[in-house]
Amino acid sequence: MSPTRADVAAVACAELFRGDGEIVVSPMGLLPSIGARLARLTFEPDLLLSNGEAYLVDTDGVIEGWQPFRKVLDTVVPHGKRHVVMGANQIGRHGDQNISAIGEHSRPVKQLLGVRGGPGNTVNHRTSYWVPRHGKRVFVSEVDIVSGVGYQRAKGFPYHDVHRVVTNLAVLDFGGPDHTMRLVSTHPGVSVDEVCANTSFELDTSAVTETRLPTDEELRLLREVVDPNGHREREVPS
Repeated sequence: MSPTRADVAAVACAELFRGDGEIVVSPMGLLPSIGARLARLTFEPDLLLSNGEAYLVDTDGVIEGWQPFRKVLDTVVPHGKRHVVMGANQIGRHGDQNISAIGEHSRPVKQLLGVRGGPGNTVNHRTSYWVPRHGKRVFVSEVDIVSGVGYQRAKGFPYHDVHRVVTNLAVLDFGGPDHTMRLVSTHPGVSVDEVCANTSFELDTSAVTETRLPTDEELRLLREVVDPNGHREREVPS
């Protein structure tokens, strides 16, 4: 069976962690979690997977170590030793993220989660984003409320690193002029025009490639080990 769009997105999420080595990773959401487990089973075996509470776990969820949240905040977060993948209701052209509210802060049209850990994550260590529905409501020139801090607002923070954004259509980063968003790759079957049409600002499209397909071994792991019930297909329909 040929790889599906969900398989490609899962591998793109795994690629977020390439080169990270022995650091704590906190993938929030289904596809980022699948990607982190796949990365550890293949090209990044030293990743430390957090269960989001007090433990480090292996790819089967078996507890490998104890790491309470206070220890994470004291020894991991402030020193660039973590890579978190968050969601976003809005992402700005320079990497600002909004998960707090839509509309004016004093009178929002829609109340969301609040800023939560966005500021601390983005200024202290590498942060990536997963967006299952790439659209103009998410990709906006300026976010309504800044939760995660982008490149214009984070100058002087040594560990600030907004790494990449993976969506159901593409992979993006902030390698454009003045750290603006750049289209890195489109998933197979997706055109550059389709991505641009679903983005509210101009993207740097100077060096776009195609998102790589899973290897045979990665495809086997996805379908037999990491996500045998195919939950990824419901989040990213083919």
